[in-house]
Amino acid sequence: MSALRHSWGVLAILLAWQIWVSLAGLDAIVMPSPLSVARDIASAPDVYGAAAAQTVLLAVAGLALGMAFGTALALLCWLSRVLAGMLTPLGIVFASVPVVALIPVLARIFGYDQRTVLAIVVIISFFPSFVFTGAGLRALPPGSDDLFRVLGAGTWRRLRLLALPAAMPDWAVAFRIAGANAVLAAMVAEFLMGTGGLGHLFHAARSDLAMERALGASLVATVISVLGFLGASVLERKARAAFA
Repeated sequence: MSALRHSWGVLAILLAWQIWVSLAGLDAIVMPSPLSVARDIASAPDVYGAAAAQTVLLAVAGLALGMAFGTALALLCWLSRVLAGMLTPLGIVFASVPVVALIPVLARIFGYDQRTVLAIVVIISFFPSFVFTGAGLRALPPGSDDLFRVLGAGTWRRLRLLALPAAMPDWAVAFRIAGANAVLAAMVAEFLMGTGGLGHLFHAARSDLAMERALGASLVATVISVLGFLGASVLERKARAAFA
């Protein structure tokens, strides 16, 4: 009942979509109905399953590497003001470059295969981790850092007992944001690279005018992304409760 209460808007859109396609008599090439998309997914679970597994694997691996890389750089910036002055502008400039513009460069470096897709997801996941973790490390309770210094706590002790606990809620926010975007970033990279996964499935289906399959690939990717967002939201709430 709770799920129905929270998803009524989506169900209303799907119902309106179905009624519109039925009344207008639109051809499936122009706009398939939600029921035809659902039937296509049910008729080819192996095709969708294999594509989704590849996309999710790359998204999870890229998310883990991107979060680790961003967190590590945020920690280095906290430990050294010199590194903070060097790395922060570089991180912002690098993250401001459109992903589409990076793909040709990365493809030249890593090749036209899954390594480039992985690199794109790492880049997408890096920036939220770097920004939010760095902000959390600096958002200490008023006077707490001075108190630790007066009591003789060294840098590593202040990091372990003060800065890291303060940064955990913000790190969880970064994980929620990056977790939702990782699957979609992997799909976009697969679409542009043609390396398989849901992105390639969408591209091939669109080229063949199989719009049920194209929308089915988009629907599967959206569902996975939403589930990742909800799971990361649970983690965020637990982190806030534990480190509040």
